[in-house]
Amino acid sequence: MKDKFLGGLLVLLGACSFGVLSSIVKTAYQNGYKLGEVTGIQCFLGMLMLWSIHFIVKIIRSPKVSTSTNTRLTTPTEKYTKLTKKWKICAVGLFPGLVGICYYQCVQLVPASIAIILLMQYLWISVFIDFIIFKNKPSIIQLSAVIIIILGSCLAAGIFNQDISLNLTGCFFGFLAALMYSLFISTSSNIGNELPKLEKSALMITGACIVTFLIFPPLFFFRLDISDKLYQLGFLLALLGTVLPPFLFSVGIPRIGISLSAILSATELPVAVICSYFYLHESVHFNQWIGVGIILLAIVLPNLKHIKKANLKNS
Repeated sequence: MKDKFLGGLLVLLGACSFGVLSSIVKTAYQNGYKLGEVTGIQCFLGMLMLWSIHFIVKIIRSPKVSTSTNTRLTTPTEKYTKLTKKWKICAVGLFPGLVGICYYQCVQLVPASIAIILLMQYLWISVFIDFIIFKNKPSIIQLSAVIIIILGSCLAAGIFNQDISLNLTGCFFGFLAALMYSLFISTSSNIGNELPKLEKSALMITGACIVTFLIFPPLFFFRLDISDKLYQLGFLLALLGTVLPPFLFSVGIPRIGISLSAILSATELPVAVICSYFYLHESVHFNQWIGVGIILLAIVLPNLKHIKKANLKNS
């Protein structure tokens, strides 16, 4: 019981970490920083943190091997295969890199509470990608959840409120971020699972950093002082968006299962809306809160059956 409680708490904290990102990004924009600077500093600092943690853990865990022990030498073919796999994982980093760019561009153009709702559209986009690419036919429950999510999103985005005018360019980037996130989930779950989680995460964020710097050359490194506020905000974005959530999910999800994790990770949505309301002082109407509740309901319902089955097995 304690193990499940701890696992649930870790997944919940990971989701909350993701939820506060949009408010931090809005704060960076309010301080005069640009999209390329915000995404670039997050990827760069996140990459440094993950590789540092990976090498520290590797040194601590590596057994001391005596010189007399015969170890098998790695052949050139095996080295090439390992290197190819690592490059493929690094290439998958294209998607989280584009997610960051598109999502933070969306945050710049629409309220943070709307941006997170647009990103959450990955829930139903993933169902269609799974059907189109992997030929996995969605169930009636999944299709019902898709319809509920779309209806809930219309309410949550406030499109029925006359006093809310949505920036179409911002909405486009929000949906593009959701599409990139769906592609990231589909590709990352099928590549590099034999590698340690830290190394896989570090390789992916390295790919994301390369893509980001190709689109936005990191000229701010030569312009800003190390004590600049961008580095402080970048550290928070890297910690809460790049380092902590993957670690918390990797530890928490095996303890409670994927179905319950999907429900708890949906906490990201209300956390983002709450932060935008109390911290950024953005207006959130009552029908938008209802829309958020409908989206959460659509996430919970398809997973209740799996949770009940798991409880019956354990009892």
